[in-house]
Amino acid sequence: MSMDPSLKSFGFPRWGGYGKDTDTVSVRTCDFRGCMNKADFPAPKSPQSSERWHFCQTHAAEYNRNWNFFEGMTDDEAKRYEKEESRTSEGFTRAGTYDWGGATDADGLSRTERAAFNTLELEPDATQAEIKSQFRKLAKKYHPDRAGDDPTAIESFQAVQMAYDLLKVKEATSF
Repeated sequence: MSMDPSLKSFGFPRWGGYGKDTDTVSVRTCDFRGCMNKADFPAPKSPQSSERWHFCQTHAAEYNRNWNFFEGMTDDEAKRYEKEESRTSEGFTRAGTYDWGGATDADGLSRTERAAFNTLELEPDATQAEIKSQFRKLAKKYHPDRAGDDPTAIESFQAVQMAYDLLKVKEATSF
């Protein structure tokens, strides 16, 4: 039995030309001095710079713990930068009213919020404690296990649950 001389595996794959048909892969090593681990985590060299360090996960975490965005700025420059950033993001904060069902009325409530207060049979100035108490009262009243054969109980229970969820979230995100 003769063997093809170009095949040097002798029937054992690991003895052959391992990886001879694959391209080489470039692997970046960690920029931390002395570390030879693979660097999968880029980090900025300085604020407002497109240059990046590349670290392994351990050194990226260490770098992030010690990162100071305002390093190299005077107190006045840091305050000016912070003020400018908050000024440009205020529009996003004000636009948050549309999360609750559209524009607000004179009381600061959207149509959806007003409907939620009506569903819970509460006035719009109700406290979070009153909202929670009323939700529990109506949830017991309309719960399918307690309402028996009332066909509207499930729909009423779901409406009360949605109203409470909306007002609970609204309260949690208010400033």
